[in-house]
Amino acid sequence: MALTDRAPLAGPPPTRRAALARLAGLALPATVLGAPAVLLGRAAHAQATRRPTPAQTEGPFYPVDLPRDTDADLLRQGDVAYARGQPAWLEGTVSDLAGQPVAGAVVEIWQCDVDGHYRHPGDGDRADPAFQAFGRVVVDRDGRYRFRTIRPAPYSGRTPHIHVKVKLARRTLLTTQFYVEGDPGNARDPLWRSLRDPADRAALTLPFTPVADGLRAEGPIVVAA
Repeated sequence: MALTDRAPLAGPPPTRRAALARLAGLALPATVLGAPAVLLGRAAHAQATRRPTPAQTEGPFYPVDLPRDTDADLLRQGDVAYARGQPAWLEGTVSDLAGQPVAGAVVEIWQCDVDGHYRHPGDGDRADPAFQAFGRVVVDRDGRYRFRTIRPAPYSGRTPHIHVKVKLARRTLLTTQFYVEGDPGNARDPLWRSLRDPADRAALTLPFTPVADGLRAEGPIVVAA
C-alpha cells in the first residue's frame, strides 16, 4: 500500500475529561483559571440571579435645609441629645448585582421624629430640633454602612418607615423605604401593600431586634451600579 493510502497516524488517547466533554457536545476547557468550568458556570449563574432592592417613592419630605450635623448619629447634634423613642441601629451593605461592594457609595436616610413630624417646611417645620432627622455616610471598603437613629414612628396615613437613598458621585442609584417587620400598620399602608412580590416585601421589611443598647436592623442593599 502506498504511503498516501495509509490511514492517518493515531494521536494520543483522549483524556477522560475531554472524552466526557465530547460526549456532552461541549467544547469547554477542562479548567478556567484553575477552577472547573462547571463550578464557575454555577457561580456566575448565582451572581446573575441577585435581586436588586426594590425602589419606592422619595416622598414629599426629602430635606430642603440640612441639619447642622449630617453624620451617622441622628440622636446627637453636638451637645444636644434626642432621648425620645426607641434607639436603634440601622446597618447593612451596599453591593452590586454581582455581589461586590459599591466603592464610594453614599447612603442617606431621613425620617420623622417620634411624634410623626419631619424636618421640612412642607410639614410645618414641627420636628423636634433635638432629632437630627437626616444622616449620610460613605460605605467602607466592604460596602458597609451604619446609622444610630430611632425605630421609625408612624404618622397619619403611613406605617413606620425610614427613607433611604443611595448615591454614587452625581448619580442616584436607588431611592426606597425600609419598614418594620410585624408592625400592624403595614397591612394598611398603600406603599407597603404595593410590594406585591413577597421577595420585595422581605427585602424592605426589616426585623428590629433587641440588643444591649436598643434595637438593631440589618438592611442589605443591592443596586445596579
